[in-house]
Amino acid sequence: MKRKHQPLLARAFENSTLRIPVEDITPLREIRPGVRSTVKYRQIAASIEEVGIIEPPVVIRDPQAKNRFRLLDGHIRLDILISQGAKEVVCLVATEDEAFTYNRRVSRIATIQEHKMILEAIKRGVPEERLARALNVNIDLIRRKRNLLVGICPEAADLLRDKHVPINAFIELRRLKPMRQIAAAEMMIAMNKYSIAYVKSIVAATPTEQFVEGKRPSTQGLTAEQIDLMTEETARLDREFRLVEQCYGADHLDLVLASAYVAGLIENARVVRHLAQHHPDILTEFQKIAELQKAA
Repeated sequence: MKRKHQPLLARAFENSTLRIPVEDITPLREIRPGVRSTVKYRQIAASIEEVGIIEPPVVIRDPQAKNRFRLLDGHIRLDILISQGAKEVVCLVATEDEAFTYNRRVSRIATIQEHKMILEAIKRGVPEERLARALNVNIDLIRRKRNLLVGICPEAADLLRDKHVPINAFIELRRLKPMRQIAAAEMMIAMNKYSIAYVKSIVAATPTEQFVEGKRPSTQGLTAEQIDLMTEETARLDREFRLVEQCYGADHLDLVLASAYVAGLIENARVVRHLAQHHPDILTEFQKIAELQKAA
């Protein structure tokens, strides 16, 4: 019997990085002036000046112009390099243009990405003291970020990879067994809540057998009745999350198709004229949907 060959997975990036002149890279969005005055921007600038680029920007070849590239990820890094007078930058070259979704899925300066940046710098031989100076933080914080994922299961870390989760929240998650860590991460994402208070409430509502040490940590200020109530509420939210998860794919597809239809509909001048004359309120809502569709 002949074995069927499984199709090879398409590569997300070309085999090697590429050194590209900055003038040959076209950013897909502008950096707002206010961004340049933020603490995060200054930290990234100080880091680049002190230890260089750790995570290369991501580009894709411009199909309309030979030897030119479109910038998918790394707009702040490129802006800083240009301001520092750099003429070239080493980039990862993507094989598919996912410019409009890439930045929503990956935030290079989220908590876990900062952790990875620090690990990469240390691997390169950059002393922790130098990193602390580059990021304008104390060395204790560098060490805490370095050890961020100790005791965190890979699946939970992957779920939270692009979220801005407080460092202390990971300390709380370490108390839980892997399956409970994953459930906690899913609840945080479903509720769009990543505060330390919310994570502590999840931990407090966790059954004793789901703790790593097999015992519940101290819950000062909470009565047994309050803990039981939180446990019931967490279980209810978990059930609701599972129900939403089951129908999310179909609902999302319906929404995408409906939005695309509305966006196409108001490109028809006769339709727009009719709505403007007879249903201006509907036209306003349709225009909002069309703008969201274009921005998606």
